[in-house]
Amino acid sequence: MKRLNEIPRDKTMKKVIYIGLIGFGTIGTGVVKLLQKNAELIAGRLGTEIRLKKIADIDILRSRGIQVDNALLTKDAFEIIKDPEIDIVVELMGGYEPARAFILESMSMGKHVVTANKALLATHGDEIFRGAAHYGVNIGFEASVGGTVPVIKTIKESLVGNQIQSIFAIVNGTSNYILSMMTDAGGSFEKVLKEAQTLGFAESDPVYDVEGIDAAHKLAILLSLSYGKKVKLNDLYREGISQIGEQDIAFSRELGYRIKLLAIAIRRDHEIEARLHPTMIPLDHLLANVNGNYNAFHIIGDAAGSVFLSGQGAGMMPTASAVFSDIVDIARDILKSSAGRVPPRVLNEESIDDICLMPFDQITTNYYFRFSAVDRPGVLSRIAGVLGANDISISTVIQKGRMQGGAVPIVMTTYKARERDVRRAMEDIDRLDIVMGKTMLIRIEDDKL
Repeated sequence: MKRLNEIPRDKTMKKVIYIGLIGFGTIGTGVVKLLQKNAELIAGRLGTEIRLKKIADIDILRSRGIQVDNALLTKDAFEIIKDPEIDIVVELMGGYEPARAFILESMSMGKHVVTANKALLATHGDEIFRGAAHYGVNIGFEASVGGTVPVIKTIKESLVGNQIQSIFAIVNGTSNYILSMMTDAGGSFEKVLKEAQTLGFAESDPVYDVEGIDAAHKLAILLSLSYGKKVKLNDLYREGISQIGEQDIAFSRELGYRIKLLAIAIRRDHEIEARLHPTMIPLDHLLANVNGNYNAFHIIGDAAGSVFLSGQGAGMMPTASAVFSDIVDIARDILKSSAGRVPPRVLNEESIDDICLMPFDQITTNYYFRFSAVDRPGVLSRIAGVLGANDISISTVIQKGRMQGGAVPIVMTTYKARERDVRRAMEDIDRLDIVMGKTMLIRIEDDKL
């Protein structure tokens, strides 16, 4: 019997797999750091060295805090795309163009691609995934959703034999940090947002995070993977967290909930219910205590049952870790000459049709309403009458003392109701002479109601 170190190696195996990096920002810097730190470890696990051959960026002079040979740097991405030695192109520049063109051109040159570009995949993913199939190359995008959390690999591979029944996910670390701080430390949305910007948890222009745009991109990708179909980003209902007030945080606590910005996908027969909005969830829910800048995914498969994943959803090194998982996966396929072994969207591209989304006004869930009403007799009965006329049953009522300006906050939660009926009721209630200002509405996900 041969000893392990006497087993003959494949003499045709590539001695080096070359990668080219387009985009030398925060995540690109993390990828270089990780390779410099763990190159020997990675080579030992892969059986072949991964070597960075070229880095392209519009700014090659700015210090990134790491030592890089100047010969590796270029402003011309096509030095990477057209280099016959480079096996894998890693696109980390972000944005739509020229990232889309660079990826498609790389594929046409027979190169595999790794990207963390969720906005591009959510918008142009259909073209890119079909391009990978057409040219017979792999595309890795683990870092596009969930940062270091291996949710894409879990859906594509670990749960490949399952019908995905539902996904409830926290997919934006900035919004989760803000809501966590508002709940645990107190303070208004505006105050906590400024603190998050000072600490670097929020961008100077936070609109993509706090208005749910970033999270919607990720939900679109999850839908495409989970149900093997195309989805149009504009068809997804999206609502951010900027309207959540201190009162809502306090009332949610009193009701036994925490507020989270949730990406939700639920299989409903031949339709998929998909939505993104602030949601009240019970304190004992798996997602309720995922705080700070962490992401989390609660997935239910028809065979696997409940699967829960959590980890850092952003940051230089966590995201670089996810990028490298794709690089190594593709490198293994290169070594075995098996490109396309796992289709980008689980199903073969020829089998994919447009996803059938349930109309948002047809969804049913529980609701939280916060009314600002005048302090006079009969207010509760008039509001309750409008709700009842629209087939909405009240579960809980909380009425507090008068606020500044004479308004009385009234909070109601409901049993299951249809979104269309709720919207119609809110329009009627907001026109009442007893209501001051627009009603606050937050959806509730609570199986006990």
